[in-house]
Amino acid sequence: MDVQTWTYIIVGATFAIYIGIAIWSRAGSTKDFYVAGGGVPPLANGMATAADWMSAASFISMAGIISFAGYDGAVYLMGWTGGYVLLALLLAPYLRKFGKFTVPDFIGDRYYSNTARTVAVVCALFVSFTYVAGQMRGVGVVFSRFLEVDINNGVYIGMFIVFIYAVLGGMKGITYTQVAQYVILIFAFMVPAIFISIQLTNNPIPQLGFGGTIDGTETYLLDKLNGLHEELGFAAYTDGSKALIDVFFITFALMVGTAGLPHVIVRFFTVPKVSDARISAGYALVFIAILYTTAPAVAAFARTNLIQTVSNEEYASMPSWFSNWEKTGLLSFTDKNNDGVIQYVADAETNELVIDRDIMVLANPEIANLPNWVVALVAAGGLAAALSTAAGLLLVISTSVSHDLIKKQFAPDISDSNELWVARGSAVVAVVIAGYFGINPPGFVAAVVALAFGLAAASFFPAIILGIFYQRMNKEGAIAGMISGLGVTLLYMLIFKFNLFGETTPADWWFGVSPEGFGTIGMLVNFAVSFVVSSVTKAPPQDVQEMVDNIRFPRGAGEAHNH
Repeated sequence: MDVQTWTYIIVGATFAIYIGIAIWSRAGSTKDFYVAGGGVPPLANGMATAADWMSAASFISMAGIISFAGYDGAVYLMGWTGGYVLLALLLAPYLRKFGKFTVPDFIGDRYYSNTARTVAVVCALFVSFTYVAGQMRGVGVVFSRFLEVDINNGVYIGMFIVFIYAVLGGMKGITYTQVAQYVILIFAFMVPAIFISIQLTNNPIPQLGFGGTIDGTETYLLDKLNGLHEELGFAAYTDGSKALIDVFFITFALMVGTAGLPHVIVRFFTVPKVSDARISAGYALVFIAILYTTAPAVAAFARTNLIQTVSNEEYASMPSWFSNWEKTGLLSFTDKNNDGVIQYVADAETNELVIDRDIMVLANPEIANLPNWVVALVAAGGLAAALSTAAGLLLVISTSVSHDLIKKQFAPDISDSNELWVARGSAVVAVVIAGYFGINPPGFVAAVVALAFGLAAASFFPAIILGIFYQRMNKEGAIAGMISGLGVTLLYMLIFKFNLFGETTPADWWFGVSPEGFGTIGMLVNFAVSFVVSSVTKAPPQDVQEMVDNIRFPRGAGEAHNH
């Protein structure tokens, strides 16, 4: 069977599973909708958390970035995995003991202020919509290539699927759907990686193949790749060109951004006990590590195969995958010297091949001539990764509106069933807005996601950390800190990422820090403003200070409070 038929079969089967789970586990109360009833076992929650967190950026984009940036791409690996350790140790058990449903809920109650809650809602919406744009873009890329539909139509199909299980099932439907999505995405990522590792290095473990020798030779894979790069005028694959300060700032922004992501934090409210929050974080780290330790190998395999397949080869002799990706517009060849041969080189003047980094993982099995069912499996994995995260983000958006704005501020007496309808209505609106961002995306999937992490680092992280560990932190300090951190980071991104005031170059960056890394500076601004403002305003009420003392001993927490 051809790739398209296999894709229809595998993607159709996985979508049927997702919808079936959503119908089976649909939410019957707001507690089901917000935190899956608070009764998810740690193992299932660990898998769901891993799927929630491993987005299209992890599955599609990260290995693509590493395959082009080489050593410099490692910042994403270090930042995202390091952030998970930070989240598991510093935040998860304490927030679980506090027992609220959402991050704005924690901030509103800890800082005894609806203004603080509203600022947190705005931050949550900013982060979530920026992040969800990357997911819907990932959905569109997969559909446009493998089901040969227009990218925009691909986004519409993705919207419809997410709409069904996010709006029907809420957190309960999303959790059990994400368990299935984790199994699909990890299987889809590992199967081609194992196949290609055997092909290139005769080692079935990709992580070992990555550091091994090419099959039948004494040459190490990375040495071979360095040689291919240098022949074409690129920097050696294992050399880093980013400034050390930028590497540090991007890694740190991704770490603390991970720890501040509202859709990941809410996962720790879905387990029965505080100890379960820690255990499920440990499980999630193991499940995430399987993909993250394989990604550098996939990147190196894809890059090696790509260069050997296309460089200095006749355009007329290119395999079918080449023309298929050309149709999507994500790969293009311009014969500048009219010799019919593909010149793929570092020099922009003579280079004739332009490749979107987001296609590397998806095209990898085709470039390596793997069976058609493997190619289709990767498509299903990419969709599982994008849709699982999109659903988690849409839930954050709908709960921010229905719970933190409507229930907590405008209509405190709203009934449980009416609040559930408001939550579902908010999810519908969020799906539509997310679809718009998917059709009009602001850049590469991983780059857009990195901006979301920067915004989370600059807004939520200091407010949560200080809320847990610093008794003296009051509402004035938290509000001023969140607004200043988010404001300065957003402004920097608009100027240097989206060229608000005209074209900019890396030479213009402040302190040599890229927009992806500026979240770290935003975070420092937030901390500084929070400390200064809280020190010149009055201390929090005594009951709040006692509550902060109590949070720091994460034992004896009951279930999440159903206000």
